[in-house]
Amino acid sequence: MPLHHLSYAATGAFSSFLADYIAQKPALQPYYHRFPQLEEFAAQIAEKQAAYSPEARQRLVAALQEQYQGLGEVHPAVAANLALLSKDTTFTVTTGHQLNLLTGPLYFIYKIVSTLKLSQQLKARYPQYDFVPVYWMATEDHDFAEINHFHLFGKKHEWQSEQVGGPVGRMKLDGLAAQVLDQLPADVPGEFREAYQAGGTLTEATRRLTHALFGEYGLVSIDGDSTALKQALVPVLEREIREQASNTAVQATNTQLEAAGYKPQIYSRPLNLFFLTNQGKRERIELDGDCYAVRNTELCYTQDELLELARRQPECFSPNVVLRPLYQEMLLPNLCYIGGGAEVAYWFQLKQVFSDNQVPFPMLLLRNSALYLGKANAGKLRKLGLTPADVFRPLPELKKQVGATLGQEEISLSEQQQAIAAAFKQITDLAQRLDPTLVKTVAAEAQKTAGGLAGLEKRLSKAAEAKHETAYSQLTAVKDKLFPSGDLQERVDNVLSILINNPAFITQLLAAFEPLALEFAIVEEE
Repeated sequence: MPLHHLSYAATGAFSSFLADYIAQKPALQPYYHRFPQLEEFAAQIAEKQAAYSPEARQRLVAALQEQYQGLGEVHPAVAANLALLSKDTTFTVTTGHQLNLLTGPLYFIYKIVSTLKLSQQLKARYPQYDFVPVYWMATEDHDFAEINHFHLFGKKHEWQSEQVGGPVGRMKLDGLAAQVLDQLPADVPGEFREAYQAGGTLTEATRRLTHALFGEYGLVSIDGDSTALKQALVPVLEREIREQASNTAVQATNTQLEAAGYKPQIYSRPLNLFFLTNQGKRERIELDGDCYAVRNTELCYTQDELLELARRQPECFSPNVVLRPLYQEMLLPNLCYIGGGAEVAYWFQLKQVFSDNQVPFPMLLLRNSALYLGKANAGKLRKLGLTPADVFRPLPELKKQVGATLGQEEISLSEQQQAIAAAFKQITDLAQRLDPTLVKTVAAEAQKTAGGLAGLEKRLSKAAEAKHETAYSQLTAVKDKLFPSGDLQERVDNVLSILINNPAFITQLLAAFEPLALEFAIVEEE
């Protein structure tokens, strides 16, 4: 497929922090481990292999086998990767995301495709090892409003539920069929409906959908909300309850980042843990004097009581954004985490937390970002004399360029304005000599004349534009289509907006993406 690249900076849609990271600016180097380049993975492999215990690997494989039992028939590529994970020469490349309804915005797809592609590239570079792509399901997140909707062909589809305040992964799918699935266009691929019809919870449905979309590539989805897996978290829970060490580490890093001119992305709390209540809620644990209180409940524990509970029932605890990445890296033989811009930025706040817990810090890679350009819009751009990269420029600039291509005369009365200003300057000087009380009258007339001329310039410009109104309307329509509500396409549109008309879209993305190139891609429909 036709493919174009431009720098992230050229899009105008990414932070200066990301530009500095991509440029490997010295100010940021203390906050990451190794920069994501193929040759750097040899050292990352050796470090993770030495730190990742056989017990951790056995726990992971057993938990994944149990989680996949409920799926029924598992794709052979996934089954093979589950088996490979038992070998000490197998490592993972991981991305994570919330359980967005029907995958949510396009960047969910781009994250996973980036992970698949890097796993393939690592296998080609290091054939003596195996690399399993992993999707970390953010099942314990409790912000339902962030995940309960998606946009398709300009329409917002939304699921309303009373099951709010608890881990979204545990939510039953009550009301989803009538509110969302039954409202979808008839040509939506069957797996999108079937995943939610067969899944009893949002976790199960999301695993089924990602398996349907990416199973042939061996993607393994993991749910950290697991009694067996939470056993690995006990040492972290004990340290957090006793010392609140993660907050100390993050606050120190935040101070350093702010001094270097970077704004921290996440907020660290004195105690970076949630409690999963018997009522299905996820509530913060806060230290109140000698009491470890669970917000919005009457639960209150002494330190010894909470420590004992952590040892006996670690599944009652849920790490927040500060400790969740540490939990993930303790469970997985992971080499690299692939995330969006904000994610990569907040991982930079966590390096000391990893060091304090003696867990290798993964390499951090910005996911692929892309603009998908359908045939019709690509054709319109070419007729207007524009390249695909041009669409990132402001609309007034593009109109001017299109106008020049179409031979539109550029309307400007600036010379006339200057001439009139010079004339009124002479009149003002004359009034000052003859009768100074007339100076204000002259100034008012000058302002009135300049305003009239400016209005005339606008009317003349509109008349010139009217000659090419069809072209400008097409340009505006293309710009609105590719940048819905002025935002990047990948942050708004759902994959179905492309997949319905282009079933090979994911395969084409896999061929197009180059994760380590760190460039924005414009992917044209074949």
